[in-house]
Amino acid sequence: METLLKITELTKNFGGFTALSGVNLEVGAGERLGLIGPNGSGKTTLINCISGAFNQSQGSIELKGREITGLKAYQRTRLGISRSFQIPRPFSSMTVLENLLVPIAFVGGSDGPKEVEEAMAILQQMGLHLKAHVQSNQLSQVELRKMELARAMAAKPKLLISDEAMAGLAGAEVDEVLQILFDLNATGITVIMIEHIMQAVMKFSQRVVCLDTGKIICQGTPSEIVKDPHVQRAYLGD
Repeated sequence: METLLKITELTKNFGGFTALSGVNLEVGAGERLGLIGPNGSGKTTLINCISGAFNQSQGSIELKGREITGLKAYQRTRLGISRSFQIPRPFSSMTVLENLLVPIAFVGGSDGPKEVEEAMAILQQMGLHLKAHVQSNQLSQVELRKMELARAMAAKPKLLISDEAMAGLAGAEVDEVLQILFDLNATGITVIMIEHIMQAVMKFSQRVVCLDTGKIICQGTPSEIVKDPHVQRAYLGD
């Protein structure tokens, strides 16, 4: 599998606190990777460093062999890194369609008829096409989650980081969002999933990486991870 993302000795300090310590990770093109760990393990810091929201203290990040360590978040977005956020913050005064046209115009520089057609195709994929002209503040919780993924997809990513896309959803709604992520991955998009719903992570991921206290303590297939004593200790204690 060709390497899409390569992280080398990534360290992030906040004053005297080390949130990430020498993290090394490669993510293959088209891979479905689950990222787990207890609260405070460094998951959010890691994806913030990958997406460019944070500047790392040490180490490097490469996308398809290109060094992106010093690039701003918007530059990384244009190169193909996109993310959804745990707490959706849509442009509430805009319709669902208009919310998608913002990232489409940002990446492509236009929001004409072709772009409207492109946005509608994404909404169709998400099951939101009938809500295209509804104001985003009228959406249900699961519809907001879908729109958050749709906005991330509108930036035409090679790598999609799904941050707690299923938080607060019921069982059937979790399955809906999970199927969307499977479908997006089937088109060739690499997906990193950060999720506290372990059943969803294990069902979706080809490989799971577990962080604890800013370090990778274990990685492997879902069946290997659930049996690993380091993972059990991180979640349950000794």
